[in-house]
Amino acid sequence: MNGHFSPGDWIVIVAYLGGIVALGLWFGRDQRTTRDYFLGNRNVPWWGIGFSIVAAETSALTVIGVPAIAYGGNLMFIQMIIGYVIARVILAVVMVPHYLRGEIYSPYQLLETHLGRGPRRLAAGLFLFLETLAAGVRVFVACIPIRLLLGEQVCSLGGLVDPILGAILLFVGFSLVYTCLGGVKAVIWTDAVQFGLFLGGGLFALCYIPTLVDGGWSAAFTQAAAAGKLAWLNLDFTLGAPINLWMGLFGGTVLVLSTHGAEQLIVQRVLACGTVSDGRKALGLSAVLIFPLFLVFLLVGALLWVFYQAHPFQIPLPEGRPGIKSVDFIFPIFMLTEVPHVLRGGLIVAILAAAMSSISSALTSLASVSTMDLVRPLQPGWSEERLLRFSQWSTVGWAAALVGTAWLTREVRFVLDAAFSLRGLTSGALLGGLILALFARGVGARAAMTGMIASFAMMNFIYWPANLPATREWWLHTFGGELFWPWFTLLGTLLTLGVAAITRSRTPENKNAGLG
Repeated sequence: MNGHFSPGDWIVIVAYLGGIVALGLWFGRDQRTTRDYFLGNRNVPWWGIGFSIVAAETSALTVIGVPAIAYGGNLMFIQMIIGYVIARVILAVVMVPHYLRGEIYSPYQLLETHLGRGPRRLAAGLFLFLETLAAGVRVFVACIPIRLLLGEQVCSLGGLVDPILGAILLFVGFSLVYTCLGGVKAVIWTDAVQFGLFLGGGLFALCYIPTLVDGGWSAAFTQAAAAGKLAWLNLDFTLGAPINLWMGLFGGTVLVLSTHGAEQLIVQRVLACGTVSDGRKALGLSAVLIFPLFLVFLLVGALLWVFYQAHPFQIPLPEGRPGIKSVDFIFPIFMLTEVPHVLRGGLIVAILAAAMSSISSALTSLASVSTMDLVRPLQPGWSEERLLRFSQWSTVGWAAALVGTAWLTREVRFVLDAAFSLRGLTSGALLGGLILALFARGVGARAAMTGMIASFAMMNFIYWPANLPATREWWLHTFGGELFWPWFTLLGTLLTLGVAAITRSRTPENKNAGLG
């Protein structure tokens, strides 16, 4: 076992893993229908769903990577969170009534209702493809620092497998148990617990680090401010890095309109609310929580920079790899070397909680879309019992897909650099399709699908040449720079709407014609 852990640390870690699985089993005892499995019978309290929304969008990469952003730079990432808050308010007012009018299992059902079966299938397929790829990449990259935290012996399962593969199997396996048996209700409640754990870990680090600095809080923040670590506002408008206020206000807002309004990963939680009021309160609570959560972890990064100006690293800083920079190991190394035992175990649990919440969220959303959007319409005669069994087995299948994707990612080096950007390749197409379905129904199925496909193709053309080693120099020379990821969803949405409008004007069709 890792020599940096005491028996007390391991007790905390094992108790957490056992407790999370037990919680999932408890909620799985009354699964009878797909409504129970994918909507939690719509009787989960809104505040639990609000916590779950934040946990679902917070991966281990966030808990590790956000402090690294401030350590290597400053607090300017907080400008993105302004847009994240604005988007939630818009969704609560505009979209929640559409989600909870009747009973739907995914936002893609709205596309079939208003445009036709073809757009629904296309949206579902785009989500399944990119969520599998993005979630698999997140799992792999997160397991790199997790291997450092838990040690080679543990992650290799006693020397039986490669440590990275062992870490992947451990966390996908634990997440699968409670997701498969307990459904979305187990995911929501374990997410709520996990949210408390990683927020508590961040608050502990924020309060603890200044006690290790000469002069305490005042000296630590004074030194951070003098070094520019507390700078948070950039008013320069650019399409490339670094992050500026306009990226947050426009790019960040549209990004979250898609991730929280048109992608099943988050929308599934809102669909589990019993009423429109509950859905709005859940999104409102997540809006209240998201800003301080990111601020806490950014401040942790700034304080870590202050601490390490006067203290040597007790463990050599690992070299960066594609998808994870050297600086991303700062917070894990601090946990292993500077935090007292037992508390150390608690901080490790915070990282594990973030990792497992993102995995379980991906599993339940993938299973829901594949079952309810693709299989059920093709098998209308299936009984609820058979459909529930298929739903559970599809969860197992998607877990295997995530393991395979995560493991294969190690050979596809350039994909790792896209860990935070992949969703932008489809988010504009999904949001644009939903906007057309709800507010421009006369555009028709063919035009909507043409717009979505064109958006997906163009975003791939914009992203990959600028990031593949073989074409990057040509792209930068030809176009003078690269588009930064906060703009991806906005551009993809505009492409979807624009191409759909042009297609509609040139090929009039019955607005109720559904392709497929």
